[in-house]
Amino acid sequence: MNDKIPVTVLGATGMVGQNYLKLLNDHPWFEIVDVAASPNSAGKSYSEAVADRWHMSTDIPSGVRDLKVRDVNDIEGVKDGVKCAFSAISMPDKPDVIELEFSYAAEGFAVVSNNSANRWTEDVPMLIPEINPDHTDVIALQQSNRSLPKTGFVAVKPNCSIQSYLITLVALERAGYPVDRIQVSTLQALSGAGYAGISSKEMIDNVIPFIPGEEEKTESEPLKILGEVTEKGISVTDRLNISATCTRVPIVDGHMAIVHIGFKEKAPDLNTVKSVWRDFKADPSVSGLPSSPEKPIIFLEEVDRPQPKLDMNAGKGMSVSVGRLAEDKFFDFRYVALSHNTIRGAAGGAILTAELLVKKGFIGG
Repeated sequence: MNDKIPVTVLGATGMVGQNYLKLLNDHPWFEIVDVAASPNSAGKSYSEAVADRWHMSTDIPSGVRDLKVRDVNDIEGVKDGVKCAFSAISMPDKPDVIELEFSYAAEGFAVVSNNSANRWTEDVPMLIPEINPDHTDVIALQQSNRSLPKTGFVAVKPNCSIQSYLITLVALERAGYPVDRIQVSTLQALSGAGYAGISSKEMIDNVIPFIPGEEEKTESEPLKILGEVTEKGISVTDRLNISATCTRVPIVDGHMAIVHIGFKEKAPDLNTVKSVWRDFKADPSVSGLPSSPEKPIIFLEEVDRPQPKLDMNAGKGMSVSVGRLAEDKFFDFRYVALSHNTIRGAAGGAILTAELLVKKGFIGG
């Protein structure tokens, strides 16, 4: 691509918004030319707006330091040429997020959202590019249903808790070994709760065995991702039963999942499962994208892996690391999986989704 696509980040001052700025810095396809946040930050330079609350390990990208923060509600104020809006805006009420994102779509912007508000909107694709790139087909229906311009639509990424295990199930299904029952227990990092989670005193030397809404998302969102595009929207599948327990643990980054699986038919042997995971490749429409990892799944033989400190950055934070595969007394197999929750599970996953949409001609075409 000769010219980068101008983009805006909605909610640019928050944790996910900051991750967008970090990951989009020097991106080969996208260039941040506009940032937006709540009215409290509007009118300030970006560096002023995040003074004393820039939480990334690298400095504020030089290209955004002096950008004037726009009120996210001022859609007319978006800089000329912007084609895509990465949405990380936080609002107390989900209907307000839905309305705001579709207001941007109505003005011709491609909205790629990290928010949960539109995940169950029937004509909005919830995308993990390696798993369901065909769900972009529903965008035409969305545009027709809502009289949106040709360039305007909303697409979302799913919850961070499912990133570490769902792709392992899809790999087995595509190899001819469908799984139909899953028990998953997640150990989720503090950054999944934003800066409030990282700075929480109750998390010091502690584990919280409950995350509001997380178990429901972990159990239900895969059913839409593995569903089918119909003339009415995306239908959810009934071929999986998932039971989840989600916990918050005192590490900064890295979501782990302890997964127990049962197969619909005869289970493969252990070596076959390992080979399926090691050989898994993304759809050709996804492989080769700037954020796409060479190996979506990395299997580790060591008895004490994966570990967040050692493995969460595999594939530049976009690969899923898996280990501890063994036969189970009650299910067929159990294993431990790991993903980087603020890269694969948040901004990085959304950026990969936007890259897929560019390749398919939905953005910048």
